[in-house]
Order: sequence, then structure tokens, then C-alpha cells
Amino acid sequence: MTATGARARVRAELTREITEVARRHLAVDGASALSLRAVARELGMASSAVYRYFPSRDELLTALIVEAYDALGSAAEQADAAVAPDDLRTRWHAVCRASREWAQAHPHEYALVYGSPVPGYAAPETTIGPAARVGEVLCTIVARGVASGEVVPDGSGTGALHPGLAELMGLPGDSALAERAISAWTGLFGLIGFELFGHLHNVVDDRAAFFTDAVDRMADQIGLPGPTR
Repeated sequence: MTATGARARVRAELTREITEVARRHLAVDGASALSLRAVARELGMASSAVYRYFPSRDELLTALIVEAYDALGSAAEQADAAVAPDDLRTRWHAVCRASREWAQAHPHEYALVYGSPVPGYAAPETTIGPAARVGEVLCTIVARGVASGEVVPDGSGTGALHPGLAELMGLPGDSALAERAISAWTGLFGLIGFELFGHLHNVVDDRAAFFTDAVDRMADQIGLPGPTR
């Protein structure tokens, strides 16, 4: 291995260790209390050394946010890929279920990206692509239905979406279908958040059944074919 390669390997390993420690601090103290100095102390490093990897707390937060979005997106994409492409409703359920399961397994990372905003932090554009991954998978399912003729983009939209967003997602831009797909995407994370953050306590006893039924209703609203579950 060359000296350049060795340095790159050491840098990658230290970056991984820093983000791992930072994730543990998130679980204990929350995102707003994340401190580069505290991370450095746990690693036995000088603060100045950590700053060479992450020049500010916000850059460390951004790295954690991108990692969380990418991990969630990867879980959704893998679940989708495991289902036959034309089995649209099963794909829809698989993606939604995988998103819920990932959130339950990683509650602090989920809270970082879908919980309360961190005071003083503004997410940069580098978070946009990772944040869209689950939505893109859901829209791909809908677009497959449109292409096969199984999903009919009837009705005109309200014009509420950002210009060009529907086309970017592979959906007809002049119908309400894209708006319903985006509504389902936001509704999915509303369902997950309500459950994860305790808002269904003493309200819903069988949360898995409640979630499955709600996901089915979203699929019905969009017009995905297949039996309800």
C-alpha cells in the first residue's frame, strides 16, 4: 500500500470512529447538545485533531444526517428490489414496512432527520438527494403503474407542487396523481413518527395492524392494483 493509500485508510477509519461516537452522543444527549469537544474527549483525541475531519458541529451533523437518510433509503430500496416489479401493492407495502422497521431499529437517527429541528442548524443541499430516496422509491412504484396502464392519472392537480417535481419523480405533471403520491410519502412518515414518538399510546393497541391498514388506504388513494391486506 502506498503512503497516500495508507493515509486515506487511516482518515476513513477515524472518520468512521468519530461518527460512531457522535451517534452514541445523539442517543444520550440529543442533536442540539452534540459537541465536537465531547466526541474528541471520548476518542482520546485533541479537539484540534477532530476539527481536521469535521471543521464544525454542523458539518458533523450533516454527515450524520446524510448517513441516516442513506441507511433508511437503502433499506427501502432493498425491500422494493425483493418483490416482483409488477406486484405494485406488495412493493408499496414492502417499502413502507421497511421504513417503519428501520425507524424502530434506529430511533435516534430517525429523530435526527424527522424529529424537531436542531436550533441554529440549516441543512445544506447535500442532504436533499439522500432525503428523497424513500419518496423516489414510492414514486417509482406509482410510475410503473402509470406505464403499465394499471394506475390512471385522472383529475387535475392543484399546482401546489414545486415546478418540475412531478416530472422529476417520473409522474405526470398535470394530474393530481403526483400530489397524492407526495401526500402518501409525507403520511408514511407521519404514521411512523406518531408511533415512534409515543403519540399512539392509549390510542392504538395493535400498531402493526393499524400501520398496514393505513398503508393500504394510501395505496387505494393512489389507485395501486392488488388486494388490500
